[in-house]
Parts: sequence; C-alpha cells; structure tokens
Amino acid sequence: MDLGLKDATAVVVGGGRGMGFATARCLAQDGARVAVVGRTPDVVADAATALSELGSPDALGLVADTTDADQVQRVFDELAQRWGELNILVNAVGPDAVGTFEDLTDEQWRIAFDGGVMGMVHCVRSALPLLRGAQWGRIVNFSAHSTQRQSVILPAYTAAKAALTSVSKNLSLLLAKDEIMVNVVSPGSIASEALLGWAESVGVDGSDPYALMAAIDEHFGHPAHLPRAGLPDEIGPVVAFLASRRNSYMTGANINVDGGSDFT
Repeated sequence: MDLGLKDATAVVVGGGRGMGFATARCLAQDGARVAVVGRTPDVVADAATALSELGSPDALGLVADTTDADQVQRVFDELAQRWGELNILVNAVGPDAVGTFEDLTDEQWRIAFDGGVMGMVHCVRSALPLLRGAQWGRIVNFSAHSTQRQSVILPAYTAAKAALTSVSKNLSLLLAKDEIMVNVVSPGSIASEALLGWAESVGVDGSDPYALMAAIDEHFGHPAHLPRAGLPDEIGPVVAFLASRRNSYMTGANINVDGGSDFT
C-alpha cells in the first residue's frame, strides 16, 4: 500500500537497530527522507547507508544521547537547517533496566526514567516547531506490553513505559488542535537484541521464534496466543502506517502488536 510518504521527512530515534531500524526501512522504502538518531556513530552511519540503498533520499545518521537535552536540540537544529520541517517523529528508544524491585538501585530507577521517558520528552519538545511547520505531522512512541502484563524483573522499565504512554496520551490531546496525531505502539515478545541476549543467557536458540516463545512461557508464564515470538519486521509496517497520512483519524491510541494476549 502506498502510504503517501514520498519526500516526507521522518526522524526515527533509536533507528539504528531492531524495531527502530525496521520502522526506518519501511519509511525509506515508501520514499521518505529518514534520519536515524542514536548514540553510536558507526551504527547510525551504517543505518543511513542502508536506508539510502533502499531509496530514501537524503538519509541521515545523527548522533545524540537523548537523555541530554542539549544534544537533542542540536540534532533538530541541524534538521531545521537541512529540511526546514518535519512530518514524522518516531521514538523507539527503550530503557535498559532489569531487576526486581528489591534489587534495583535508585540510580537504576533514574536511568530507566531518563531513557524511557525524558529522552522522548526531549525529542518531542525539540521537534514540535518543525512538526507544527509542516503540512501534516505524526508522532509514534514505543511503549511495551509489560505495562499491561507485568513482569517482576521489569518494574522500573515498565513504570517508565507506562509514564511514556501517559505523556503520549496527553500529547494527543494537546496537539489535536494542530492535527498532529500521537499514537503508541506496544510490542509484545519481539526478537529484539535484548530478548535474544536473554535467550542466550538461559541457553535458548533465539533464532527459533517458536523456541523463544516456549522459553518465555516457561520462565515468565506470559505466552502469546500465537506459538512464536514476533520479529522486528512485523512491527515496522504498523508504525509506518500510524506515522503516515494514511492514518487520518487515529490519535491517542495504544496499539498492541503482541501475537495475541489477554490485555484489558
């Protein structure tokens, strides 16, 4: 389906790897100009090269730590000079915080909220003038299914993602008058780098999505209705639709992409 993204401008924060990169690929394949933002120069540079090869005009790899508001502002100042406006902002960065409530330190809680909430806040704040200056605008933020199905080893991560979901809902209300649509995607058990790293630590072949889901069931009791884990490429098209002009009336929604669950 043509998403109407030819020559649209898009920023994917955390777009160098995993679900962020899968999203950036979908946008690039539809003709959008895509900038990926991340902390690692080689990763974002390689991603920009790959997006150019997929047909993205003026694909960019920009380096910033999104927990640093000044670094974020510099990125969007550069984009303002280069593009002058922005149609799409995707925030795909997640905090790295694993541990039970009793084990997590105050510093780990702070890192979770800095990476999981404040990074998004910094990006939206800096992007808003460019989004408001464009003919149309979309924001898509990545939350997580753990906000609806708890895990005892993810209290800080889940709390940060729940806060991100709440802020996103508030933004959808605030920006409705500008017709800038704000939505959230909540991936389920997706074969991301983090999940694959966990699989390796428990001796599971992460390349087999069926074995991965069986391990999730065994260790967490949280299987999906489908008998396998999802893949990053199954997230990208959903985000790309929400970020496109084809999404003309959906805002303030939280979309589960989870293989089926008992969410309420």
